[in-house]
Amino acid sequence: MNAAILLALVPALAWGSVGLVNTKMGGSAGQQTLGMTFGALIFGLGTMFFYVMPNHAYMGSEIWVVGLVSGLVWAVGTAGQFLAIKDLGVSLAIPLSTAGQIVTNALMAAIVLGDWKTGRMWAIGVISIIAVVIGATLISARDRALNSGINDQVQANNMTKGLVYLAISTAGLMFYFVLPNFLNKIGYISDTIKSEHNGVDYMTAIVGPQAFGQVIGAFLIVIFVLKEADKMFAKPTWKNIVTGLVWAIGNIFMFISAANPAIGQTIATTFSQLGIIVATFGGIYLLGEKKSSYQMRLIVIGTILVVVGAIIIGNINSFT
Repeated sequence: MNAAILLALVPALAWGSVGLVNTKMGGSAGQQTLGMTFGALIFGLGTMFFYVMPNHAYMGSEIWVVGLVSGLVWAVGTAGQFLAIKDLGVSLAIPLSTAGQIVTNALMAAIVLGDWKTGRMWAIGVISIIAVVIGATLISARDRALNSGINDQVQANNMTKGLVYLAISTAGLMFYFVLPNFLNKIGYISDTIKSEHNGVDYMTAIVGPQAFGQVIGAFLIVIFVLKEADKMFAKPTWKNIVTGLVWAIGNIFMFISAANPAIGQTIATTFSQLGIIVATFGGIYLLGEKKSSYQMRLIVIGTILVVVGAIIIGNINSFT
């Protein structure tokens, strides 16, 4: 298998594990978000000092702007996702989040960034996105029999809150994904800067500034939105540094893949969402989130649809 494709699959494994790891680490959504950004900061500084600076990659003001802004919107998206997990559980929240991100990111990349250049690519791409969305919907199907002991109104309220959090999360993560390439598209980042060493220099250079943006965004959200200033430095925050390190590995490989002309934004983003498989089955078998035999059948069918749809999008350049 092509090495570039294998590298583009690393984020799926890493990001698919984030919900599992942070649930095991425990803590509130604020503690999880803040702890995760601390882990991302450690990784970002390591990337900056041990790769970016020794290789003399460009670190001008434009790089800092891209990194800081993408880090801020990431913090919004991640906090929303963690809040949704509290209400919906990993095996429901992550598939729904995945579906939203695939649709918004793929369409943004195709429309705004111009990754899909022909009518045939559009037709295949849209069909593939539909397959992925249907698959995610099947994976997230609920069985009312499992919740017969739960008050219907409480369950409905949790679902509503969870979906609102997911909508906010999807918007934040969409801008985080697309921003580095979008700012190149409009000319803020020059083609010379973006293409240096096949895009690797640009995408690794923003990781350090991005980590600072993530920490700043997390502090603002925890203090002013979640009102958790009194417990933001408790033990669960420090435990969730592990979550941040796992996420950061996926992050750097996603950006490198998006910058690689052989992969592109749409393929890199869609492949990264295959973490839905890790999150869904991990939530069931590792976290003990119960599913009926009916749900498991739908999960298997949905997983196949997600994988097939992602593989087709992964080869969409073959349909020019």
